[in-house]
Amino acid sequence: MKKEQPINRRDFVGKAATAVAGFMIVPRFVLGGKRPDGTAYTAPSDVISLGFIGTGKQGRGLTTSFLNTNETRIVAISEVYKAKAQLTLDRIKDHYAKNTQLGTFSDIPVYADFREILARKDVDAVVIAAPDHWHAAMAVRAAEAGKDIYCEKPLALTVKEGRAMVNATRKYNRVFQTGSMQRSWPEFRQTAELIRNGYIGDVKSIKVNVGPPPVPYNLPAEPVPEGLDWPSWLGPNAPVPFNAELAPPLSKDVFPNWRNYREFGGGMVTDWGAHMFDIVQWALDMDNSGPVEVIAPDGKEHPFLTYRYDNGITMTHQPWEWNNAILFTGTEGELRVQRRKLETTPASLATKVIGETEKHVYASENHYKDFLNAMRKRSKPICDVEVGHRTASVCNIGNIAYQLKRSLAWNPKKESFKDDPEANALLGRPMNKEWGIKL
Repeated sequence: MKKEQPINRRDFVGKAATAVAGFMIVPRFVLGGKRPDGTAYTAPSDVISLGFIGTGKQGRGLTTSFLNTNETRIVAISEVYKAKAQLTLDRIKDHYAKNTQLGTFSDIPVYADFREILARKDVDAVVIAAPDHWHAAMAVRAAEAGKDIYCEKPLALTVKEGRAMVNATRKYNRVFQTGSMQRSWPEFRQTAELIRNGYIGDVKSIKVNVGPPPVPYNLPAEPVPEGLDWPSWLGPNAPVPFNAELAPPLSKDVFPNWRNYREFGGGMVTDWGAHMFDIVQWALDMDNSGPVEVIAPDGKEHPFLTYRYDNGITMTHQPWEWNNAILFTGTEGELRVQRRKLETTPASLATKVIGETEKHVYASENHYKDFLNAMRKRSKPICDVEVGHRTASVCNIGNIAYQLKRSLAWNPKKESFKDDPEANALLGRPMNKEWGIKL
């Protein structure tokens, strides 16, 4: 395979004239120099072209996050719900109107089939913000097409789908960022470094409060709204009747509830767990591994789902005073962390400056720029596909224990349960012939 070169497409301006969609570049942008706020303009040859796959509530937000880097242009989107595609186009157009330094907005094509984006040579990377049941099918094809990938969390619906995403990323030498943006936030980086440097002593227990596991899909059938291609929304999944909880109308500005149903998501165990279990994995230096046992609640010795790591640390999925948060308890103190909130015992640890000679984790200040920088360097970003896969696996094996209502011995190296064919059968899932991938 031809070795991937750093992105610096000096012939961009010439190619843009023949692209399906592009942007007219205003003179100030072309000339370089600095913006009024002091930041440098990005040369046209260094601007990265993105294709967006999925433009629901999360996808729309990501368009702003990437455009705010001043280092990208969005050249195409794929969406199976026409009204949501238009809302996203309007949002992008408004962003350009308010940020003239980016250039002039030009029409962006909308494809119902995401493979049309993958076929475009002017797309450097794709941003996947489709529902979880689509992630692996899209990401594997994107890697095969030579695109770098930013994929929302939780990375995969099943363990085997996550491993397939890792394998495709490595085979085709792609850069892959999982959308676990908390790793680029200071309170979580401080958490990881305090834990790794032993500031609360030896960690004895961890409580993670993130909400319940999923339930089987059980919603009544409703009429499919105009402009929604329901079979394409289902993609690799078996047919089920439409319900607006899965794809709400524009009149409801909410995150859809497909995530609560086993066929499409992993409940809050994966939805919020992919954020909070991820920080635990990071803090414990387990990015390439995971727990060795998951114990289902029994109402007795284990009232809550319990994970055990090989070093003896236990982690429970249970409610405590803070929602969507983590409580670390050590031999010499405690640490409680939530978005924008970090409290420690002793209190001074929250603002403790970690010394130069102490243990440090990968430092990223902006999750989106970190991905773009990794693309240019052809390096791994802060939340590489393996990291996202390992965190999703923690969530997924927890859901399997909930489903089977019993304890399971997990081998993180082999990524299988010990002597348990029933549990191992749940590490993957059936996918239809049109969209399925090899697991």
